[in-house]
Amino acid sequence: MNRGRFIAFEGAEGVGKTTQIRLLASSLEEAGVPSVVTREPGGTSIGEGIRDLVLRSAGPVPPETELLLILAARAAFVREVVAPSLAAGKWVLSDRFDLSTFAYQGHGRGIDLGRIERLNAYAAGGVAPDLYVVLDLAADEGMARQMRAGKSPDRFESEGAAFHRAVRTGYLELAESLDRAVLVPADGSPEAVGERIRREIVARFPETLRGGAV
Repeated sequence: MNRGRFIAFEGAEGVGKTTQIRLLASSLEEAGVPSVVTREPGGTSIGEGIRDLVLRSAGPVPPETELLLILAARAAFVREVVAPSLAAGKWVLSDRFDLSTFAYQGHGRGIDLGRIERLNAYAAGGVAPDLYVVLDLAADEGMARQMRAGKSPDRFESEGAAFHRAVRTGYLELAESLDRAVLVPADGSPEAVGERIRREIVARFPETLRGGAV
C-alpha cells in the first residue's frame, strides 16, 4: 500500500483553493492514487457546526473565542478524518489547515503566534501536512474575484482591506519559513495554476506518484 500524504491548500480569500483541490484530486484519481477531499474547519459533524458558527455568527466574536473554536474543530478533524485516511494509505487534500490559523488569527487578529503554536500543537496531536500549497494573489485581486463570483461574504471576507493585506503578508512569511511549504502564484487560468501545483507535487513525491503520473 502506498503511504498516505497530507496536502493542505492555504491562502487568503479568492485564491482558488477549492478549484485547485478538485483538479489535483482528479489527477490523483487518474494516477490510481486514492484521495479524500475535505476542508477545515469542517470535515466532521462537529467541525461543520463550528465552521458555521465562526463564519456566520451575527454577533461579535472575540479573537480568542474564534481561535479556540477553530482549534476545537481541528482536534476532531485530525482524529476523525486525517489520521484514519493516512493510515488507510489515502491522500488527504484539505482546504486549509493550521497555516490559516497563524495567518488569520495571528497576523490578522493580532494573537501572539507563540500562544497559537502551543495551542495548535495540542489540537493537532502531532499531525502535520507533508506539504502546504500556499496560493498567493494580491489581496485586492482576491477580494475582487470573490465579488465577481457573486458570493455572499462571510465574517472574514467582510473584513477591511488592511485585515486581508495582513493575512496575505502572514502567509508569505509563513511560506518562506517552512521547508514543507511551497508558494504558488494564483494568477492566470485555473489550468495554468493547476499545472504549477502538479509540478511541485511530482517534484516532492515522485516515488508515490509513479514517476510523475500526475
